[in-house]
Amino acid sequence: MLDDLKGKRVLITGSSTGIGAAVALEMGRLGANIAVHGFRNRDAAEAIAAKIRDGGGVAHVVVGDVGKTEAARQIVADAVAALGGLDVLINNAGGIIERVTNEGFDNAIFDQVYDLNVRSILNVTAAALPHLRAAGGGSVIHTGSIAGRFGGFMGSTVYASAKAAVHSIARNMAREFAPYNIRVNTVAPGFILTPFHAETPQSVRDTAAAQIPMQRLGTAEECVGAYVFLASDNMSGYITGQIIDVNGGQLMP
Repeated sequence: MLDDLKGKRVLITGSSTGIGAAVALEMGRLGANIAVHGFRNRDAAEAIAAKIRDGGGVAHVVVGDVGKTEAARQIVADAVAALGGLDVLINNAGGIIERVTNEGFDNAIFDQVYDLNVRSILNVTAAALPHLRAAGGGSVIHTGSIAGRFGGFMGSTVYASAKAAVHSIARNMAREFAPYNIRVNTVAPGFILTPFHAETPQSVRDTAAAQIPMQRLGTAEECVGAYVFLASDNMSGYITGQIIDVNGGQLMP
């Protein structure tokens, strides 16, 4: 049923590492043509694209800061030029930037977190929409977070609220874009072992794992299936406006 991904033109923001990289590699293996996006780590993006090509796939690299409006538009323009159009958009770029408590709230951090996690999705999707419509429809997938579901742990108030905004934006987009045959969904990962948690102390990891019914943390590769499922019309053609939680049972909404 995944044969319908062959030849699909896919832009994945934040795909030089972590979950985005894992998704890019698998979609490339399935025959999709991939625009791998990076910002400060172009070499890492080039390495992912090279792996896709080594496996017989098609991959291009686009670079830019999704948090900046003009750069976000240019990223889409570059991807469309390289791919010849667009069928699937995965808004995966995001990050916590810095942990800030409510007591220590910082306006500058707020702006950075919302630019990276929220403004980027609005700008990239708006730029991609005409191309998705020209393709006759498609799939938009946002990367949300378990933090957006329950409010996050200490120091993640701004990040958690940004991801909650992403969840809400996806539902609104799903309603607005449905007449164009464009589905919009969200994948909300839990505690996944990626560079996102590179500086998370082992004690915190162990505590988190103990609270998860599956008694372990997840991997980037274990998130991939949800994205592939939502990108495929054969698999999820009647699914839009939904959040798929990938968290080992840590949160069961």
